[in-house]
Amino acid sequence: MTIGASFAQELMAETATTRRVLERVPEDRLTWRPHPKSMSLGQLAMHVATLPRQVVGFVSGDDLDVSVAASGTPEGASRAELLGALDKSLSAATAYFEALLDDRAVHMWSLKSGSQTLLEIPRAGALRSLLFNHWYHHRGQLTVYLRLLDVPLPSVYGPTADENPFQAI
Repeated sequence: MTIGASFAQELMAETATTRRVLERVPEDRLTWRPHPKSMSLGQLAMHVATLPRQVVGFVSGDDLDVSVAASGTPEGASRAELLGALDKSLSAATAYFEALLDDRAVHMWSLKSGSQTLLEIPRAGALRSLLFNHWYHHRGQLTVYLRLLDVPLPSVYGPTADENPFQAI
């Protein structure tokens, strides 16, 4: 199995969980934030929905200059918009992974700020860190937001206080 195929498989395995979390986002609370320094619920949910597409866009070249990269996360306006953004994001990331050859995956990729190199890592390592680990981190944050809003949490990697897929019905 190629590195890209392995990443595509992991992306698809995590998709159902991410979709279940996004489906719980209450549309009437999208502007809510737990702290003034925090993203709003709608911004965080949109970030989770679009992260796969964004990161494969970042790593498709040999480097990314953060001093010129777009910043800021738009706020999702509805659950339908969030789920549509997730579908488009997953489609773009899957297509990238299916075309990713191993020699390209192990090629060095750099994160820069102007002329300064901040990070130099094999592309596969950048994908692991900037896409997958980052995605899981923000999906976890999203579950905390939902808990603070008293939204029942879906099972992620195991049962939650609200849902236990292992319990006999």
